[in-house]
Amino acid sequence: MKFVLALLVFTSVAPSVSQTPKLLIQSQLSRKVKLFRHHSTIAWSCGSSAAEPFVFEAGLAVDADGAFRAYHPNNRLGLDSIEHAGHPGNWWAVATDTGDPNGRPVVQGKKDPAPGYYVSMTSLFDAANPNERDPHRFVDAAKIPYVVLPPVGLKHAKLGDFATVVNLQNDEVAGAIVADESAPELKMGEGSIALADALGIDSNPRSGGIEHGVAYVIYPGSGNGKPRELDEIVSTSRRYFQVWGGLQKLNSCLR
Repeated sequence: MKFVLALLVFTSVAPSVSQTPKLLIQSQLSRKVKLFRHHSTIAWSCGSSAAEPFVFEAGLAVDADGAFRAYHPNNRLGLDSIEHAGHPGNWWAVATDTGDPNGRPVVQGKKDPAPGYYVSMTSLFDAANPNERDPHRFVDAAKIPYVVLPPVGLKHAKLGDFATVVNLQNDEVAGAIVADESAPELKMGEGSIALADALGIDSNPRSGGIEHGVAYVIYPGSGNGKPRELDEIVSTSRRYFQVWGGLQKLNSCLR
């Protein structure tokens, strides 16, 4: 009698054979696994049954690249200091007359959106626009919320992938796109002027940003390698974040 009773109890609480594989799969997808480390920041693969993004917590340095008024020959007029765009012989964030880093920076003309300012570039650009001197070819930091990743991060995600960024200090959530690449020596945690604005963070590239308390959720393989309009970035990123598990899932991944 005791054996029969024990068997009945076991069968009432144990999953059926048909349920077990599904539970195991969900358990595996929910594991938090170290994906890579960049300086002091660790990126974790933290999937759910619906999405498999990677997550990291860092600060937010404000990037002006791609903004029409990002850099100016008169350094004090630019949104950001020209040293963040390069220097003679090695320009990495402004277009040059030769298309090479050692060329001369291209200045916007009368028909461009910000005459007199340099043409500021982002790693993500509109390949359908062949004019490398056109400011519209690049992702405008002042209008588009974007994330910057170091080279190691772009081994796991690609330019154009969607992202969700959360300010853990005020719970503001913003959709974003991966649009720029940082130098290997810089620490992780960088985003556009528009991203900082959306998160309630001081968006001045020269003096703004915060040192910590920002969570980044990157969805590898979600993009098509092209810039996107703001509405599409917001709606698509929101959808990915919701099906992944939202703030509840994020909090469990950051523990």
